[in-house]
Amino acid sequence: MNKLADEEQTISKPGIISKKQIIGAAVFTALAVFLAFVVPSVEIAWVSAILVLTIYLFVFEVVGVDVAATTVMVLLGLTTLFAPLMGLEQGLVDNKHLFDGFSSNAVMSIIAVMIIGAGLDKTGIMSKVAAFILKIGGTTEKRIIPIISATVGFISSFMQNVGAAALFLPVVSRISARSGLPMSRLLMPMGFTAILGGTMTMVGSSPLILLNDLILTSNKALPAEQQMDTWGLFSVTPVGVTLVVTGILYFVLAGRFVLPKTVVEESSTKGGDPMSYFHDVYGVDYAVTEVVVTDNSELIGKMLDDIETAYRVRIIATKRPGEGNRVGPGALARDVEIQAGMVLGVVADPHDLDHFVEKYNLKKRQVMRTFVDDLSTNKAGIAEVLIPPGSSLIGKSARDVWMRKTYGLAMIGLHRDGETLREGDDIRNIPFQAGDILVVHTAWDTLTRIEKDRDFVVITTEYPREEEVRPNKVLPAAVFFAIALSMVLFTDIRLSVALLTGAIGMVLSGVLNIEEAYDAVSWKTVFLLASLIPLGLAVETSGTAKWIADQVLVVVGDMPIWVIQTAVAVLATFFTLVMSNVGATVLLVPLAVNIAIGAGANPAVFALTVAIATSNSFLIPTHQVNALIMGPGGYRVPDFIKAGGIMTMLFLVVMMVMMNLVF
Repeated sequence: MNKLADEEQTISKPGIISKKQIIGAAVFTALAVFLAFVVPSVEIAWVSAILVLTIYLFVFEVVGVDVAATTVMVLLGLTTLFAPLMGLEQGLVDNKHLFDGFSSNAVMSIIAVMIIGAGLDKTGIMSKVAAFILKIGGTTEKRIIPIISATVGFISSFMQNVGAAALFLPVVSRISARSGLPMSRLLMPMGFTAILGGTMTMVGSSPLILLNDLILTSNKALPAEQQMDTWGLFSVTPVGVTLVVTGILYFVLAGRFVLPKTVVEESSTKGGDPMSYFHDVYGVDYAVTEVVVTDNSELIGKMLDDIETAYRVRIIATKRPGEGNRVGPGALARDVEIQAGMVLGVVADPHDLDHFVEKYNLKKRQVMRTFVDDLSTNKAGIAEVLIPPGSSLIGKSARDVWMRKTYGLAMIGLHRDGETLREGDDIRNIPFQAGDILVVHTAWDTLTRIEKDRDFVVITTEYPREEEVRPNKVLPAAVFFAIALSMVLFTDIRLSVALLTGAIGMVLSGVLNIEEAYDAVSWKTVFLLASLIPLGLAVETSGTAKWIADQVLVVVGDMPIWVIQTAVAVLATFFTLVMSNVGATVLLVPLAVNIAIGAGANPAVFALTVAIATSNSFLIPTHQVNALIMGPGGYRVPDFIKAGGIMTMLFLVVMMVMMNLVF
């Protein structure tokens, strides 16, 4: 698995300012100047200006989001030095607390869950989970996305959503590698559903956990007839389940339009599929396909040797009914007999394959099912192998040495003297010469072994290497994961302490060494979140948040109750983008309660509206989950705006409809 710290550079041409960025700068500058004249204090004016700058840097990507966030943090720190020149009595954020974000509960929790996820992955558990999902969902987006998303959504209903997302990141990485689907097509649906899953129970997210305490606090200032009841564990479940289902349906139906697609370029020495290099150089245009032998097929009873050369196909995997998959060295040979119900993994030109299927009345599968794991591009593919001078194979043919059975190399092409011979040209009966290049389909672990064989020189040097896994560490990994999870669910200890207990336990027990633990952390995510925390503090302590809330509520104060409730939800959505969801909840719940009482509405429902709406954080990668998936998925801020904009609107509509139906 690629480590989570492998981040993509989001700025393709640093230092070059585009025309769009210049226009955006002018518009945002005008907005900042306008706010300076309408806000009630100098502090709010400066905080508003920095807030506008942050949004501009995020939206137009003048620099990377982590660099932008760090820049804003430094600017807040410098306000202490330049306070007299800015008309301030003191800095916008006390420099003693400027770097508190790096030791915050949220950031330390994210570091811990990344390490725990890497530890579970190192034992091979996550690989088995990925294989299971692939077995059920195949390799199609519309089947894999619902399975992953529903699973993560359920887990995040009783566990912090960033923890659920981090644990499944290795699973998604492996599914992407084995199915050929880009990470960018899978991670955002998973991340968004993890956020949505936090609305399914009252312990699913920090705002909902905090809500009942805020209600009890508000009750102290209310007369007896206006006292609010606290919410039960599953009070919010109908709303949360509907939101999760909406999110899954959104990506299943509209994912191909709103999700970005990462293009991976192939090199001449890189193994894998698709194999454009082999097509360009050798004219080899083969694909791997599964076919099923039907009960009335004339293929039954024939040997592989009877059909491969005649029909220009190459069998690289088989499975008989009731038996396991047969792939690799020692598993296949030309004398294997074909039976009814047998599944064949075939490498062939699509036209030759269609002729073969039609001739023998076979069933051709549109997607890989039986061999989706064994023949995934992460485990097997097309490679080049050269016969060097001095090889003991010179003068012998592939048939003589039983190459497929002995070495695990299924030869599909032979390049000699500028000419490429292919399946159907009797290549397996041609004696090898020094300098022959064999185009083969093989498992990558087999190719690793062949590299040490003096009879071959492996030309394909870039291919997925077999990772070091520690299946003997499954027990300690599971124990420390269970300890961490139990502490999260059944104790009042801080989330970061509970998760770090599991993380350090995995290091001490040898599941991971400390270097692997460091490598598992996405430091881009850490700096993004830690650097934004001081901005949220400034927005809250300067009175900026309260001023914005007051202005919105002045506008909608005399409107129908559902309009006022919607305005509260929109306000909570905005605040959760620029400050912590906990901070937004603490700030807005008392306001929402007072507004509801004034409008004759149910204050508990308005308070719940705030707590749920603070999970509506999809527009920019300021939410912990979005920050977590941004690097591994190769996402840019416009990707979140495109997919998250629609999700934000759907969230508001579904939430308002369900809350008015249920409550």
